[in-house]
Amino acid sequence: MEDKQAPYTIYAEMTPNPNTMKFVSNRWLVPSEKSFEVLAHQRVGGPSPLAERLFAFPFVNGVFISGNFVTITKSDAVEWTDVVMELREFIKTFLNSEGMEVIREEFLNGQEDSQASDTDQESNEQEQREFTDFEKRIAGILDEYIRPAVESDGGAIELDSFDEGVVKVVLKGSCSGCPSSTMTLKHGIENLLKNMLPEVKEVEAING
Repeated sequence: MEDKQAPYTIYAEMTPNPNTMKFVSNRWLVPSEKSFEVLAHQRVGGPSPLAERLFAFPFVNGVFISGNFVTITKSDAVEWTDVVMELREFIKTFLNSEGMEVIREEFLNGQEDSQASDTDQESNEQEQREFTDFEKRIAGILDEYIRPAVESDGGAIELDSFDEGVVKVVLKGSCSGCPSSTMTLKHGIENLLKNMLPEVKEVEAING
């Protein structure tokens, strides 16, 4: 007898960024080590059919998908109280519809390079650059100590580079453009890295 998976259920959760809302699923949407951010100008031909459908809502400015959640960034034109129930129901219906992909298979398998824009290709090249041993230590600390808290707030943090004492990181999802992200970066992440690695002098968000 074939086991049937439980249907997707979704609940909404506030984040520290007033313009983002985290929609959490009872099942994994993408592998835990992967995350995908789609901004409004990338709405067509990107990695996520779900994101493309969400951009049909005129107030949606960005979609971030990681693990078992979707973080949506809205414009200032609407209040969450007016749209959160509609978005939650929309995501749940999409996930429970047969044949609907959250992320296109070629992106999950890392075969998207031929379709990528110049900006995406630069990003992919950055991701493929081999980290130095010291950068690997920084990335390990971020993954162990920072990533769980950031993901619980509906975002993600990735190491970009380390050069002459400066750690550069990429903030995604609710962390990108969040009013409190600068304070978190300086007083949380920077202090942690300085204490654990004396070579670190400063932490910068390259998209903050």
